[in-house]
Amino acid sequence: MSFFKKSSRVLEIVLVVLLSVLVLDVLWQVFSRYVLSSPSSFTDELAGYLLIWVSLLGAAYVVGRQEHLAIDILVQRAKPARQRILKIIIQSVIMGFAAAVMVIGGSWLVYTRFYLDVKSAALQLPLGYVYTVLPISGIIIVYYSVHHLVNIVKNKS
Repeated sequence: MSFFKKSSRVLEIVLVVLLSVLVLDVLWQVFSRYVLSSPSSFTDELAGYLLIWVSLLGAAYVVGRQEHLAIDILVQRAKPARQRILKIIIQSVIMGFAAAVMVIGGSWLVYTRFYLDVKSAALQLPLGYVYTVLPISGIIIVYYSVHHLVNIVKNKS
C-alpha cells in the first residue's frame, strides 16, 4: 500500500472517530437537556469545535479523493491537451490557497491564540488547539495537490 493510500486511510479513521465523538456529544446534550432537565455546560462548545475539525479535515480528505465540489464544465468541454493544462492550473490554485491561507494564515492564528492565552468559555481550552486544524488540513491539502500534480504531469489523470 502506498503512502498516499495509507495517509488517506489514517485521515479516514480520524474523521470517523471525530464524527463519532461529535454524535455522542450531541446525543448527550439532547439527553441531558430534555430527559435530565439539566443541560450540560460544555457539550455545545465541544460540538462546535468538533464540527470545525470534522469540516476542515473532511475538506482535506475530499481533496485527496478529488471529490470536492467543482464546476468542471470548462474542463469537460476542453480538448485533452487543454484539460491537462486546466487541471494543472486548478491543482496549483488549490495548493496556493491551502499554503497561503490555511498553512501560513492558520499558523499565525494558532500562534496568536497561544501567545494571547485565549481560552474557550466553557471548556477553558486554549483556542490555539482548536485552530490547529487549519494548518494541519492545509498541509494535507498541499500534500494531496502535489500528489495530483505529479499524476497529471505523468499523464495518469
